[in-house]
Amino acid sequence: MGFEGTAGRMYWREIARMLPDDLGFAAREHQGPGDAVNAALNYGYGILYSHVWGAVMNAGLEPFAGFLHVDRSGKPSLVLDLVEEFRQPVVDRAILTWLNKGGRLTIVNGLLDSPSREAVASRVLLRLIATEMHRGKQHQVRSIIQMQARLAASAVRGLRDYRPFTFKW
Repeated sequence: MGFEGTAGRMYWREIARMLPDDLGFAAREHQGPGDAVNAALNYGYGILYSHVWGAVMNAGLEPFAGFLHVDRSGKPSLVLDLVEEFRQPVVDRAILTWLNKGGRLTIVNGLLDSPSREAVASRVLLRLIATEMHRGKQHQVRSIIQMQARLAASAVRGLRDYRPFTFKW
């Protein structure tokens, strides 16, 4: 897990370098966003979490019994585990591309304003219905999330090995 932390810091350091300076993004803050970019990422991840949570439940899995994230009371560890496969290609890609193309966010009292929330939500939702190649066919990303949850259920039952989905960039 130490490698994950190091890789994460390197990833966010490079993201900060590629974003326009006027956005005020210095680093990733997971709790209480201090800037609009962090607030937008948190909002986008919340949308992704809800889709992954539904997929986990539909697959008959226990959302609180994870493999990578520590099991703690009230922490949906399995949801957080599965979200890791989709965080960058669904949320980061959608929001950061938009910001680099001139998209703007406004934060009021520590929260995104309504137009900013709508902009973030629309971009994340568009990524969820975008198609990607998976198992030799084109599927919507939201369907791939469901397939991965079912694959996890099969792996837990010992029927198949689990292979994470990787996106082509």
